[in-house]
Parts: sequence; structure tokens; C-alpha cells
Amino acid sequence: MIIETERLILREIDPERDFDDWAKAMADENTVRYLGSKPMSRIQAWRNMAMMIGHRAIRGYGFFSVENKQTGDWVGRVGPWYPEGWPEPEVGWTIAPGHLRRGYGFEAARASIDYVFNTLGWSRVIHVIFEGNEASIALAEKLGSSLLRTEPGLAGVTDQKIRIYAQNAP
Repeated sequence: MIIETERLILREIDPERDFDDWAKAMADENTVRYLGSKPMSRIQAWRNMAMMIGHRAIRGYGFFSVENKQTGDWVGRVGPWYPEGWPEPEVGWTIAPGHLRRGYGFEAARASIDYVFNTLGWSRVIHVIFEGNEASIALAEKLGSSLLRTEPGLAGVTDQKIRIYAQNAP
């Protein structure tokens, strides 16, 4: 399964190609602070990647690895996500530190939202965002999502306040 945008390729996670860059991103404090995690060791990052691959095996969809078409660089992970206990099906994003503020999150999330509406047949998509994550709030709004509600936390993930943004299928 591959989705192409103007600058990006969204493809299944490939541990052989992606793991080193994945591990670097998951070790970065600024990258993981809004994921309900502390910086991860390589072993923890491997388990995190395995969980994402397992989600795809169980649900039939999951986060994509996002690759820059021109350079082949791993840009991050973006895509559909609905683990046990999650409020509703989500499109989420994590962009690697060296690729922030270039519009990759918007481009990949827009393609993922189109995919969940047009291919998976979702009627609504949410984005679970930690309070204080202003960049993700701005991205959710740019994608056309609106604040649905706030929650005092997310069971098994965080006690930190979260905001849930949503948009309905066109």
C-alpha cells in the first residue's frame, strides 16, 4: 500500500529501512513529549515500531512511514490509528526533528485523511492532541478539524489534559 503526494511517499513501515531514523526520532525529547512518552532507548523504539506494525496486522491499517520522494529520507510516521481504548479512529502524526516546519505533516495527514474517508469508509476522524502542543493544534485546524472536546487524560497513556479535534467525511 503506497500513497504518493507531491513531495512524499506514504508506505508501510519497513523495519530494515526505517528503524535507525525511527529510533533517533523516538529518542528526541521534543519529538516524544506530546506522545505520552519519555525519550526512548533503541530497545524501546524497536518495541514502539513493532507495536505500530502489529496495529496494522490487527486492524488492517495503521501509521505509514513517510518518505521524502526526492531524497529518500524518512520524514516521520503519519496515518490512521485506533488502538484499544482510544476515543475514536484517529489520524495522527509524528514528524522527525530534521523535517519540521516544511509542511510535511500537513501533506501526509491530508493524504491520510483522504485515505480513511475514501478507502476505509470512515465517517469521522479525530486527532488526540496533548494540551500545549500548539503546532499540532494548528495543524489539526489547518486540516479542517475543530475542537470536539477536552478530556482530563487518556486511560493507560497520560494523565495530562488532551484535546480531541475532529472532522466529518465530506
